[in-house]
Amino acid sequence: MRPNSTQDTVALVPAAGRGERLGPGAPKSLRHLGGEPLVVHAVRRLATASSVAAVVVAAPPGASETVRELLAPVVMTAELIVVEGGDTRQASVAAALAAAPGHCDIVLVHDAARALAPPELADAVAAAVRDGHPAVVPVLPVVDTVRQVTASGSSTIDREALRLVQTPQGFSRSVLAKAHAECDDALTDDAGLVERLGLPVHTVPGHPNALKVTRPFDLVVASAVLAAEGGMAGSPV
Repeated sequence: MRPNSTQDTVALVPAAGRGERLGPGAPKSLRHLGGEPLVVHAVRRLATASSVAAVVVAAPPGASETVRELLAPVVMTAELIVVEGGDTRQASVAAALAAAPGHCDIVLVHDAARALAPPELADAVAAAVRDGHPAVVPVLPVVDTVRQVTASGSSTIDREALRLVQTPQGFSRSVLAKAHAECDDALTDDAGLVERLGLPVHTVPGHPNALKVTRPFDLVVASAVLAAEGGMAGSPV
């Protein structure tokens, strides 16, 4: 599918992680939320963002065809590409980036575990990259008191300058490719790779619904959010 004049963005979804903190079972991206796998929720929302021309999913090893069959009915307005993910998140992002259509100059990287991030968040991040920022991350203020703990005790950290980072994160394609090419160790945050190039990372307001499913309780919270949105509110597991 060729993009129209406003679709200049490809969204990469590394979805190969096991999700061990979620407990025994299928890979995290294939765990169910409201009757559908997390990756289905995440990709459906990305694919309906007005700026997204294509979505590339890095599937769990051996599950590429399963993921393709799950996603084909829900990705209606964007090109869908499914590749096999790697042993690390960084390897999965690199595999997805290598398969991304060449006409997309803006790249979003989004965790399947942030299944309920709204399409508007993806568009806001892409717009900031389009405005000239090489790297963009959505963030939320820290509302809890934060203490730094050391061997000698603990101290309170001023939270006014602290932010919680979400996804999708956005990048100029050339910048993200260079960051991955020059990385010599594993990081779980692509903006961190870009930062190592000496480039600034811009922030935009995040969204409460872009919460990350990491532990079983997070599925309970995400199920409540989905129900409040009017989505399917079935068993969260």
